[in-house]
Amino acid sequence: MLDDVESELMGMGKELDKDEEIERIRNIFSLNAYAVLDIQPGVPESDIKKVYRTKSLLIHPDKTKNPNAPDAFDRLKKAQTMLLDEKLRAELDESIADARMLLMREKKLTADDEETRGPEFAKEWREKTTWVIRDNELRKQRQLKAQMREEGRAQKKEDEELAERKRKREHDDAWEKTRDTRINSWRDFQQGKKPEPTEGAKKKKKKVKALG
Repeated sequence: MLDDVESELMGMGKELDKDEEIERIRNIFSLNAYAVLDIQPGVPESDIKKVYRTKSLLIHPDKTKNPNAPDAFDRLKKAQTMLLDEKLRAELDESIADARMLLMREKKLTADDEETRGPEFAKEWREKTTWVIRDNELRKQRQLKAQMREEGRAQKKEDEELAERKRKREHDDAWEKTRDTRINSWRDFQQGKKPEPTEGAKKKKKKVKALG
């Protein structure tokens, strides 16, 4: 009986651990992959994979009934993917370094100051990192919109040029098709010949005679 109680308590404890980790991940700024995985910048790739495996097994949707598990698991997976991508990880590392530099500049601190190694500075550094990442993302979005507008203008200009060339080509084709008729008409005019009556004019003339 005692073993059953202990087993049940351990199970409840594990569920609490899962719930706490799921909520932690969902409340962390998702674009900071280090914070999502709860690891420090600069750790080797092997540690990233090890931490991801441990946490993914803990909060896997198949391992818990928590309805938020799929969302947390997806965020965890994206964080690992970001840190295993050299370019994305380098961008994140640069944002973190920029945040530290900006914070030190605001506080007028140097790398040798004891304050830079305290918990309060670490907290403010994380907050400043979030600000820098968001600012960089907004800048990227503005650049993308500007690029799309420029591409849109270029595409519109290209479409107009294509339409103009099509109109000119159709005009030239129509002009070429009537070339022989124009040449013959001009020769007849020079020779004093009257132009041949059209088929409609011939029928009308015959009809007038019949009435007379």
